[in-house]
Amino acid sequence: MPERRDETMRAVSTHSQSRRTALPSLRGQGAVLRNILHGFVVPGLPSVVSGSSAGKDLRVAKIKTHSLTGRITETLMLTAFRNGKRNRGAAGIDKVSIRLFESNLLQNLLALMRDLKSRAFKPLPLRRVWIPKGDGKTRPLGIPAVRDRSAQEVLRLLLSPLFEPIFHDDSYGFRAARNCHQAVERVLDLHRQGYTQVLDADIKGFFDNIPHAVIMAGVAAEVADGNILGLVERFLKAGVMEEGVFRPTTLGTPQGGVISPLLANIALNGLDWQLHDAGFRCGRYADDFVVLCQSEVQVQEAHALVQQHLDRIGLTLSAEKTKMTKFREGFAFLGFTVTAWSVTMRAKSVEKYKAKIRELTPRHHNLDQEVVAKVNAVIRGTANYFATSFSSCRSRFRALDEWLRMRIRAMKFKRKWHTDNRRLRWTHFRRLGFVFWSDALAPPAVEPT
Repeated sequence: MPERRDETMRAVSTHSQSRRTALPSLRGQGAVLRNILHGFVVPGLPSVVSGSSAGKDLRVAKIKTHSLTGRITETLMLTAFRNGKRNRGAAGIDKVSIRLFESNLLQNLLALMRDLKSRAFKPLPLRRVWIPKGDGKTRPLGIPAVRDRSAQEVLRLLLSPLFEPIFHDDSYGFRAARNCHQAVERVLDLHRQGYTQVLDADIKGFFDNIPHAVIMAGVAAEVADGNILGLVERFLKAGVMEEGVFRPTTLGTPQGGVISPLLANIALNGLDWQLHDAGFRCGRYADDFVVLCQSEVQVQEAHALVQQHLDRIGLTLSAEKTKMTKFREGFAFLGFTVTAWSVTMRAKSVEKYKAKIRELTPRHHNLDQEVVAKVNAVIRGTANYFATSFSSCRSRFRALDEWLRMRIRAMKFKRKWHTDNRRLRWTHFRRLGFVFWSDALAPPAVEPT
């Protein structure tokens, strides 16, 4: 999905009192915080950074963008809506679906554009839902209204071109022409270059705990349009509705928002550049990242640097999930288990897939074409992600195919019994229309010339 740079920023110190005590160093230090976020050397603070992420010296005056509001046009509004429609988002708390919003599209978009340009826009609270995370845990997801989703996409289209030039090359999350596979390939390439020590880092509750002041300071480092800054701040503070109860949001950027991934990259860009200038290399996808080093001493230094930077912006590493290890011992990254010899599906990824199939194939349901279509969609999506040029999943795929056929036989005959293998053979699965994991490993067909 392509991503495409009045007044100064209003005070953003309207945080909860508890957070003020947790972040005393942020109050009254907007310029210092912006320098930290963008990788500048900050006088009076310990730093290992020798220059800015944009390659600019602190003595050079920073030129910000003032006129973003004027770039909100009917064409931009229509593009934003179409991008949101392509992602097939659900309705928000107003229960207005994409189809209903589209039934009066021109008037809705014109009204939204007027509100965005006149500072009259006020986003609705997000509709909170909880989705399975694995191990019986769940994570919150915030679903914005269709109208608000279009407004967030407008902001993303305006802001992305300003920040893309200063984002680090080792950041792969939610950026144009970048994906998870490239992040894993980057890590493997660094291993081939001799980086054999790994800091497998996990930021504790990143999306839920990132302070709004950090996000706003990062955006304000490049943008001086007060209207745009106000829109970003209002989205951050829109709150959520859960079971009919409104809950304010004084921290974090809710997962599910269109603009949240961009704001996450802005907040962590300074960390990327500090690691780079200290001689460390990493692969990062949003808040999931690993740092590659050449010695155990460097891993310890990288750990201290990461924790020091996160402390400055009010975050911390998870003690339970962060570890220092060797490449040959392996580590989990973006759903894969990565070692010096192979890249395979993580055990947690396997269980996540099986949980989806179990939900679709209960024995008390009939085996019909609707089931076949839903199962095939899960198989294609999961297999295409893990069947890559760098992964070694052949034996894992074969085992998952066998497990899938067992599930389908049990659903067909309402029982699990070894003699049922002869009653419903492999060829019959093909006639029913099932696809298999092993299909993802087959070489592409060569079209006749």
